[in-house]
Order: sequence, then C-alpha cells, then structure tokens
Amino acid sequence: MTARTLTIRGEAYPLVLPNLRDPRLHVAAVIISIHVLGQVVLGFRVSVPQILAAILTCWILEVAITFRQARAFVWPASAMLTGSGVALILRVVGTPEHDPWSFHAWYVFAAVAGLSLLTKYVIRYRGTHVFNPSNIGLVVAFLLLGPSRVEPLDFWWAPPLEPPMILAYAIILVGGLLVTRRLALLGLAASFWITLAIGLGILAASGHCMTANWAFSPVCGLDFWRVVVTSPEVLIFLFFMITDPKTVPTGQVGRLVFGVLVGVTSTLLIAPQTDEWGAKVGLLSGLVVVCMAKPIVDRLVPEPRSAADRIGAYLRRLVGVGSRSFAPRVLVSAVLVAAVVGGVVLAGTPARGIALANMDEVLNDVPTSIDPGTLPPITVDAGVRDYDHELAGGEMDGVLATLARNLEIENQALLQRDPALLEAVDHGDRLVEMQERLAEAEVSGETVLTHYDFDAIEVSLIVPFGAQTGMSLGLSGTGTMTVETRDADGNVVSRTDEPFELTFAMRRALGDRWMNVGVLPPQG
Repeated sequence: MTARTLTIRGEAYPLVLPNLRDPRLHVAAVIISIHVLGQVVLGFRVSVPQILAAILTCWILEVAITFRQARAFVWPASAMLTGSGVALILRVVGTPEHDPWSFHAWYVFAAVAGLSLLTKYVIRYRGTHVFNPSNIGLVVAFLLLGPSRVEPLDFWWAPPLEPPMILAYAIILVGGLLVTRRLALLGLAASFWITLAIGLGILAASGHCMTANWAFSPVCGLDFWRVVVTSPEVLIFLFFMITDPKTVPTGQVGRLVFGVLVGVTSTLLIAPQTDEWGAKVGLLSGLVVVCMAKPIVDRLVPEPRSAADRIGAYLRRLVGVGSRSFAPRVLVSAVLVAAVVGGVVLAGTPARGIALANMDEVLNDVPTSIDPGTLPPITVDAGVRDYDHELAGGEMDGVLATLARNLEIENQALLQRDPALLEAVDHGDRLVEMQERLAEAEVSGETVLTHYDFDAIEVSLIVPFGAQTGMSLGLSGTGTMTVETRDADGNVVSRTDEPFELTFAMRRALGDRWMNVGVLPPQG
C-alpha cells in the first residue's frame, strides 16, 4: 500500500491506497472480468445496479469501520472483493432478462453484501474472522430466503466449447493459478478439488441425479460428475473462496487437511440434493461447516513451519510407518475411508431414482387417434436453435406429436380412472392438476375431457428462475379445443368448441420421454 494523507477541516488523516502488487487486486481483476463477460456475452441475469449495490455497500461499510478503528482512510480492497463475489453468485427471482440497468431488488444485493462484510467484525476467533465473508453471507441468504426468492448462479453458463466460455475458463484458470501459487494455497485448492472429484465420482456411480435450469432431463451419472467437477462455478469457489488466507490454516499440512475436509463435507451436503439449487448451496455450505471446525483442525495438525509440517512426514506418522502400530492404523484408516464412502452413498439416497426408464412400454396399449400428418408446421425460436440444432430441426415434429399424444392419454387416464397413465405422461404442476381432476371425476361421476386441434405452434425455451427444476420447451399453440363432459356410463352429456391460445411446457422430467409439465397462459 502507498501511504499518503488526506486533509479534512485542517486535520490530516492517513490515506492508504492500493498497491498494484496486492494479490487482492489480481483476484478483483478476475472477478470483474467474469462480470463483464456475464453482462456482454454470457447472459448473466444480474444487472449493473445490482452489482454496484453490493460493491458500494461493502465499500462504504469498510471505509467507515476502518476509519473509526484507525482514524485513517484505507482503500477497502477486501470489502470490494466481498461485494463483487456476492454479486457474482447471487441471483434474485424476478430480475428482468436482457436489462442490464434494472434496479430490481438492488437492496437485496446491498443487504446480503452488507451482512457478509459485517461477519468479519462480529464473528471472530483469536483476533481474526472465522468465515469467508461472501461465503457465509450467501449461504445465510439462500437458506433464509429460499429458492422462491433467490438462487445461486448456475453451475454452467454456456456450452463449454463456445468462445465466451473458453475465455471465461482461461481467465479463471490463469488468474486462479497465479494467485493461489503466490499465496502458497495451490495445494489447498488441489486437495479440495481432488477430494470433491472422488466424492462426486462415488455419488455418480451410485446413480445420483439432479435437475438443472439448463437441461431438459435430469443430469445423472457421469454427466452429473462432469458437470459439477468441471464447472466454472466450482473453479471460482476453489480458487477465490476457500483460499481466503485469513480463514484457512497457515501450515502446509493444515491447509491440505482443510481442503480435504471441505471436499468431503461439500460432497456429503450435495449428496441428498435433487436439484441444482440444493447442490450449489450444499457446495457453499461445506466451507461454512469446516470454517467452524478450523480450531479443531489446528489442534490436530503439526505446528506451522515446524519440522513436522511436511506432508510426507505427516502421512508416514499418521499411519505409523516403520512402527508396530502400522497395521492397526492402516486398518483404522481403511475403516474410516469405507465409512465416508458409505456415508456418501447413504446420504445420496433421496437423489437416486429421479430418472426412470422410458415409459413407452406402459403407453403402447393405450389407443389414441393422433395422426402426425394433421399437425401444423412449427415455428422455432432462435433460442432453441442456439441450444440444440437437432432439436430445432426434424426432431421438433416428434416433440409436437408427443404433446398431442400426451394430451389424449390424459383424457384416457380420466376415462379409465387410471392414475398410472397420468404419471407416465405428466410431471410437476401438470401432474398435480390432472390428479386433482381425476379425484373430482371419481367423486362426481362426471368426466371432463379436453381435445385440442392445433392451427399453429411456436416453440421457445422456458427457463425457470428460482427453483432450479429443469429447462422446458414452451410450445405456444393456437387453435380450437373441444370440451366434452361424460356421465358415469361414458355417455356424452355436453360438448362445446372454443378457441384457445396456450403454452404447453414439456420436459424430459424422468428420462428420455417428453412429458407435460404445465399448461400456461401465452408466453409474451
């Protein structure tokens, strides 16, 4: 830092400005570069006023607090990192798309950033703060506000081989490697990543699945492992969040153990999560938990910079190499590893079985009168073409035919009083709606059927914002619908025709087959 003075009303105060060699400025350069990419080409749903609200709140608080403590004006480099880190990961439901100057919910960013910064001064142990400020602030915000109000940035921002994503990777990797190496924290980052990769590999092998905003179907097995382990979000977490020098052990062995523990804890917290929201919060929460346990870690590892603070020597001593206790210690270590593996598999139980086998066999015997040749031509939005060129081509005809068949199978399910048919074609809100209609039909004896005759179809992407439950196709259709009421004997009591304009949301919610997940007003 460069020391100068600032005179106010005749009194001189020290003015401490940033030094270009300060690693915090290098971290800031990386984060700001990602912010710029997010605004220009990656389509981050966060506005410039929201970002500035977080950064300026931390700037003002830090300057005021340090002035009160030291009677000096100090450039708040760490505080601004806290604010920019919060703004990078936090998203508020309802933020308009493609509006970089929206002031929507700017105060949420300010509040979360302010809370994050204040933890440095309120939650302290032996003269230093306990938690990485942006990490604890984000976790508290997500858990308190919930997925209906806030969500974390997606694990994936764009297809990995697109130029903007390649550039983002280059910035994160080059900047992260330079900063962590300079701070002697590269070993900690590597131990975390390797542990997380192994832990998620165990989860993937056990059949783990999660839903994500950027995928039509559950992300399972090897795809799940690849998506999370190579995520740019995970790289930011390991390079710029868990490597906060103030909140990690100072010794070589302590840092290695710290990284392993964060990896294990994050894996255990990710394991039961069925959607990306929970998985991302689980990842962030792993650091919170281990930061709380850091005093215990400090007692279990050698004194920093002592002769024993060498990883090789520590591992040999841990297993008792060359002593009579070698075999028992190896056995105990094997039991502990097995216990952790078993714990990961057990914790992941709720997230297995999300993706089911193709349901076509259940539906083969259900008669429908759908003639694909009678369906109208399809207009496909550019967003669908950009996401999947094959889907935007001939495959879309099959999706429309599946929608038409699903709608008719819903009618068959109501007539036959067969809830299994509904579960084969519907999911989420649409399944709940149709189950309620089936229950009403069983009570009243009257069945209301709806037949759709499409005149036009436009297809776009529907990306949920909040509960990260999976991307859908929105088939916006117009035409005529016939509403038919039948009595308990199946006789037609009434029939009316009326025009409709609706959006049918479809997703591969349980595997390969497209299912109806909602019928919505026209998407404008």
